[in-house]
Amino acid sequence: MNILESIILGSIQGITEFLPISSSGHLIIFQSLLNVEQPGNDFEVLVHLGTLGSVIFVFYKDIFDLIKNIQLKESQNYIQMIVLGTIPAIIIGLYFKSHIHILFEGINNVAVALIFTGSVLIATFFIKRKDYKISFKTAFFIGIAQSIAIIPGISRSGMTISAAMLFGLSSKNAARFSFMLAIPAISGAGILTLMDVNGGFNLPPVIILSSLLSSFVVGILSLKLLLNLLSVGKFHFFGLYCLFIGLITLIN
Repeated sequence: MNILESIILGSIQGITEFLPISSSGHLIIFQSLLNVEQPGNDFEVLVHLGTLGSVIFVFYKDIFDLIKNIQLKESQNYIQMIVLGTIPAIIIGLYFKSHIHILFEGINNVAVALIFTGSVLIATFFIKRKDYKISFKTAFFIGIAQSIAIIPGISRSGMTISAAMLFGLSSKNAARFSFMLAIPAISGAGILTLMDVNGGFNLPPVIILSSLLSSFVVGILSLKLLLNLLSVGKFHFFGLYCLFIGLITLIN
């Protein structure tokens, strides 16, 4: 992998980690297009760290407010709901990790998953807009939706935001919970991948830096773009993109 390839793939991770179009699916497709075969999991860990930094940067005020108001019941409940929503993904990630890795090997499987993601996103257009408060029950079902997104080609943000909207959360509150939930999710995915890294990173320093920076900077931009599109009711447009990419990939 050279510098240009690391920047391209880091940028792809930054765009697709937060936009509801599946980061794992797009990385597989673009690695295939660029004919990049990166041995080990070093690169995957780096771009996960970059996008983790992105979500912390964008939602630092929400994170700070939760910590500052930790003595309040509302903040305690919200943190507990984040923990509850994380549990399904932990269970799936730990017990089905080896089976899920098999899915990464077939690009046609990714294409089908992208089509599924697109169908779910388009369905959100028909959800009647409400503004309910998040409950423990809702948080758990959003967590189940997140666990499904462990399959490459199924978008984590797409599944969690769609599930939150289905349970009556406004697009703003759906996005807030989805990306607060992303912090332990991305951290967990990075830790699981890091466990497979032997003897430290085997990449040149310039590749490490370019991967981190590209995924971090592009991640911030894509996250802000998604929040803007959610506020104007354009979330379902990403579904059309996923359907298109999935069908094109499947045909080819």
